[in-house]
Order: sequence, then structure tokens, then C-alpha cells
Amino acid sequence: MTAAWLLPVVPAIVCAASGGLVSLSLDPDKAAVTILLSYVLWGIGVGLAAIVLVIYFQRLVLHSLPPAGVIVSAFLPLGPLGQGSYGIMKLGEASREVFPLVFPHHPLLGESFYGAGIFVGFIMWGFALWWAVLAISSVLNYMLIKRTMPFNIGWWGFTFPIGVYTSATLTLATYLDSTFLRILGTVYTVSLLLLWVMVMLLTLSHTWSGRLLYAPCLNSTFRTAKSQ
Repeated sequence: MTAAWLLPVVPAIVCAASGGLVSLSLDPDKAAVTILLSYVLWGIGVGLAAIVLVIYFQRLVLHSLPPAGVIVSAFLPLGPLGQGSYGIMKLGEASREVFPLVFPHHPLLGESFYGAGIFVGFIMWGFALWWAVLAISSVLNYMLIKRTMPFNIGWWGFTFPIGVYTSATLTLATYLDSTFLRILGTVYTVSLLLLWVMVMLLTLSHTWSGRLLYAPCLNSTFRTAKSQ
């Protein structure tokens, strides 16, 4: 098992975050429905991600790190946590704008959702920080100590998790007016850009040489069938 099990769960969280953004362009009644459905999607995605993370953590405890070829998957937990943090904050912001118009008899409802969004988002951001430290230390273990971390197409798994975690950091910095989080978000942004350029160049290089398109498992199967 690897953290790739999280990939089917992430789209629900992405849709929920998108709902928070799209709802601000809709009529109040339609916006309220969009926000509420987005909260449902957020709950489904984050809830399932939490279940998978528990199983994945047990796998790490009992069976050590994944193989070098898939160690990049150690960054994948940042995806649902970072996107979940960003999404719940954006849904809270949309709720503060829309709910007073749709639910005038509950004037504090929107502010409550907004405050809860920042609170929950900050907790998820902190949990993602722990996974980031674990992922970085795991990758450094293979690169600096074992010196066995071959490039493969899975290295693109670096980009999305770090990207959404960066978005959550910058959103928190805006809501909390935190200089520290702005600086940290800038560091994440620059690191993400450099990492994206590195992976892109490695992808082009390995594609040109044919190494990226080489599948040892298929080649061994072909040799076995040919010998028979």
C-alpha cells in the first residue's frame, strides 16, 4: 500500500473547494445550495482521506518506508489535507457573504461558518505540516543515505500536494494577517516552481532518451514469452 490510495478521494475535496469559489458568482439561493452541497462533498472527501491516512500510517509503522520507486507518494497526504484546509476556508468565506442574504433570521450563521472554517483549516494545515516533515525526511533518506531514488513519472506527484498546501498557507496568511505565514508561503511557492521546472526537465530528458518509456516488467515478460 502507498499513499496513492488517497488519489480517488481528492476530487471530492477539490470540487468542494471549487464550490466555495463558484458560489460567489451565483444568485444567493443557488449559491446557498452550492455551498451546502460543497460542505457535503468536503465531509465525504476529508472523512475518507482520514480513514486512508490511518491505514497508511499503520503501514509505515509496521512495514517501514515504501520502496524508492514510489517514495514520492509520501507527499500525497499533503493533497487532501492542504486542499481540505483551503476548501473549508473558502467555503467559510462564501458562507459569510451568502448566508445573511438567504437566512436573514440567523445573522450570525455566516460568521460562525467563517470562523469555523479558519479554525478547522488551521488545524488541517498543522497536520499537513507534520506529514510534510515526514515526507521530506523520507525522501532525503533515499537521496542522501541510500542514494537510490530513480526518476520516474511518479515524480509529478511532488507538484499537486505541495501546490495545494502552498495555497492553504497563503490563504491562512491572508485571513490571519500573518507575516510569518506570508514568508513561509513565498518559500513554498519558490520551492514549488523550482521543483516543477526540475521534474519537467527530467521528464523531457528521460522521454528523449527512452528511459521514461521503458517498463522492466513488460520487457521481462516479453523475454520469457519469446524463450518459450
